[in-house]
Amino acid sequence: MSVLSHAAARWLSEHYDDLVGWRRHIHQHPELGRQEFGTTQFVASQLADAGLNPKVLPGGTGLTCDFGPDDGPRVALRADMDALPMAERTGLPFSSDVPNVAHACGHDAHTAVLLGAALAMASEPALPVGVRLIFQAAEELMPGGAIDAIAAGALTGVSRIYAVHCDPHLAVGRVAVKAGPITSAADHIEVTLHSPGGHTSRPHLTGDLVYGLGTLITGVPGVLSRRIDPRHSTVMVWGAVHAGVAANAIPQTGTMAGTIRTASRETWLTLEDVVQEAVASLLAPLGIEYVVQYRRGVPPVVNEEVSTRILTHAIEAIGPDVLADTEQSGGGEDFSWYLEEVPGAMARLGVWSGRGPQLDLHQPTFDLDERALGVGVRLLVNLIDQAAQES
Repeated sequence: MSVLSHAAARWLSEHYDDLVGWRRHIHQHPELGRQEFGTTQFVASQLADAGLNPKVLPGGTGLTCDFGPDDGPRVALRADMDALPMAERTGLPFSSDVPNVAHACGHDAHTAVLLGAALAMASEPALPVGVRLIFQAAEELMPGGAIDAIAAGALTGVSRIYAVHCDPHLAVGRVAVKAGPITSAADHIEVTLHSPGGHTSRPHLTGDLVYGLGTLITGVPGVLSRRIDPRHSTVMVWGAVHAGVAANAIPQTGTMAGTIRTASRETWLTLEDVVQEAVASLLAPLGIEYVVQYRRGVPPVVNEEVSTRILTHAIEAIGPDVLADTEQSGGGEDFSWYLEEVPGAMARLGVWSGRGPQLDLHQPTFDLDERALGVGVRLLVNLIDQAAQES
């Protein structure tokens, strides 16, 4: 066991209750993207109390913190801090105190794990390589907070970057990784339709807006399935449709919104043009005016080969039977923006207790096995040790 691994084990034996307490505090006081003022200050205070020098990013949410040697490479570790706009229904004694805001994606755990790893490493006076902590705001938004952090210089001088994400389909004590794409690109689309409206007995005298919405609901995904290579796993799903109040009146306006996800970065770059063309063609016979708002979200997270090898060694150093396989998911993650700038990799941290249902991310009942927090701390500390050996 290396010096840093010993430091992590010692720190966890003395501060595991603190680690769990941090996660529960953050969980109970969730904040939405670009509103994480309290979470930012909480993390900054813990780091400052440990003798570190955190720097809050412009806007007051998110922070970076450097420590270790200034000469040579610097490895970044990133955690996201924001919660989701949804009510929590876990029944936990530390459930969200904020109405309709909840940590249903594990960002509370991500933040606590990085904070614990930082304090474990800060207890060791001679780090083998420079470290930069990035506590990021607004991962759940599009465009996400990674873009803000990069613009503020969070990657300046960084040689590699790593992150972990909770995986409720993986048992606690396991960590999964793969080289290449591990998440998918994700975009948002919103279409607003306009027509003169009218009586449902005379649809031929107006633009039947609800029929137009239905045409797009089935037509746009259908067109994509014929225009995009099916091997690229491109999926479009509408999540919201709104129009009308009366059964016998054709409304004047209607909106629909959804997401488009693809496993291929090359396909991602072409999707907006294909969608615009599909909407125009499908609505052309109906006499309905429309506006398409296509918001480019995130590219896939593509784990770089050398960084993945370093991450794999860090997982193996935790112990036998920790390393697990994983597949590319359809979810999006703005960690991908960092990997557009520097090499790095993301791992999946098992948080399923092994008993009961495997609750999915973004569900109001999502919870995690807190034993995963210690595994995450050991992983991030091992990453610094392994990265130093590869540099």
